Amino acid sequence: MRRVLTLFFLLAIGGLALAFWLTRPLPFTAEDLPPLKGDAIAGRQIFLAAGCASCHADRGAEAQQAPILSGGRRLSTEFGEFITPNISSDPVHGIGSYNLAGLASVLKRGVTPDGRHLYPVMPYTTYTRMDLQDIADLKAFLDDLPASDEVPQPHELSLPWSLRSGIGLWKKRYLDSNFVGAAPSERVERGRYLAEALGHCAECHTPRDRFGGLDKSRWMAGAPGFSGRAEAPNVTPAALDWSRDEIAWFLESGHSPRDEIASNEMEAVISGLGQLPKDDLEALAYYLASLAPIE
Repeated sequence: MRRVLTLFFLLAIGGLALAFWLTRPLPFTAEDLPPLKGDAIAGRQIFLAAGCASCHADRGAEAQQAPILSGGRRLSTEFGEFITPNISSDPVHGIGSYNLAGLASVLKRGVTPDGRHLYPVMPYTTYTRMDLQDIADLKAFLDDLPASDEVPQPHELSLPWSLRSGIGLWKKRYLDSNFVGAAPSERVERGRYLAEALGHCAECHTPRDRFGGLDKSRWMAGAPGFSGRAEAPNVTPAALDWSRDEIAWFLESGHSPRDEIASNEMEAVISGLGQLPKDDLEALAYYLASLAPIE
């Protein structure tokens, strides 16, 4: 009996070791990517659509031409307290030393260039759908922003959530580069890219399962807010009865057809989205109107 238990224990340990090895962090190398030249002007549009400032800069910085991305915002979740890092151009405390492969590793694989899993509070489950050229453009813009020597603070997590090794297993289940919504037209396809690859709308507006993964069967059907924030509403056509023009106007101005004003986290989102070209805001409106209605 002792031999059987010993064998079972060894097999279990071996199975776990194999699972962690198969899900180990694998950052991109420079050889993995084509040589791409970034455009900082185009990169600013990516920056605005992706909402980088809303987590990594002080409130109100979304509207600035050159925000300081020193991080430090606290995000309270049921898994613990996350603190956003410095992503300024500082080469020591920020990401100024990252090359294109390093930034692509963070955004598309949720892995740091030195090979550490990132927690999915960083919405790489959305950014994994980004085009590499957009990442190159974003990097060109980030490289031009001011540096900050703010020292990144560690997350405040308890066991088992403080063990990053388990994130690789989580990614096997939830990191998916396929788009969710349909794209019946070119305009809707553009809106889908803005929402599902850049804007990470679903990260707030889609409910999650007990392991923190998005419940795609209720895509954009509303979800509880983090940190005691207000609930993110259902934005499928079952609940959002606005016209496409009204949706586009809200995304630009923050004013709803009922003369309500965007508040809480949506206020910061609008500060970025409102600077996008009208064609992009209309594309987002067409995308939202095309979603499957979910009560």
